[in-house]
Amino acid sequence: MADWVTISSLATAGGTLVLAVATFSSVKSGTRSARLAERSLLAGVQPVLIPSREDDAPERIRFGDGQVLRVSGHGGALELAEENGNLYMAIALRNGGAGLAVIHGWRIEAQGDSRLEALRAGRFEAPEADSFRRQQRDLYIPAGYTGFWQGAIRDRQDADYASVRSAAESREPVLVDLMYGDHEGGQRTIARFTISPWEELDGERADVVRYWNVDRDDPRER
Repeated sequence: MADWVTISSLATAGGTLVLAVATFSSVKSGTRSARLAERSLLAGVQPVLIPSREDDAPERIRFGDGQVLRVSGHGGALELAEENGNLYMAIALRNGGAGLAVIHGWRIEAQGDSRLEALRAGRFEAPEADSFRRQQRDLYIPAGYTGFWQGAIRDRQDADYASVRSAAESREPVLVDLMYGDHEGGQRTIARFTISPWEELDGERADVVRYWNVDRDDPRER
């Protein structure tokens, strides 16, 4: 004789298992959909800083102490002021992304520094976020528009002053890392630029060589 109590219990257990599997699949699918929706939303406000184009208008960049640099499209600048020995740097930029870019900070390395040698050897390591100098004022670049980055070293005791001054005097290339994000302070990204001699224009050219994500996994590291 069939044990209907046992059969009923097994049927109930089976139904519960099927429901649990269906619920798990539904939750997993919902989580994936939510993640994709979030990434799509973030992509809609993500800035991407690149060098400006050669045919873009030059940037006239003024510093707080009155120093002025004029940087052509796709250009950069590294100048040593003869009257006071201050170092002034700038890069002409374009925002190739979909959101407003806000530059948070920068750092620089010059000829002979280990990071520049690593670049030449084909090694790329992301700099630590806390090693960046903060901008004295926020620099904004709207999506699809041009703008600039500017920085200066005025302290002779600054750890980078001697090497950067030597690079400026001998017209050697330097590396500049810029940290920027969207207008809400998220999606922080580090872009590594080079400023090197541009003989055709008797000036300096800026090129980007690497990007790193700060607040999320880097796809190249997976």
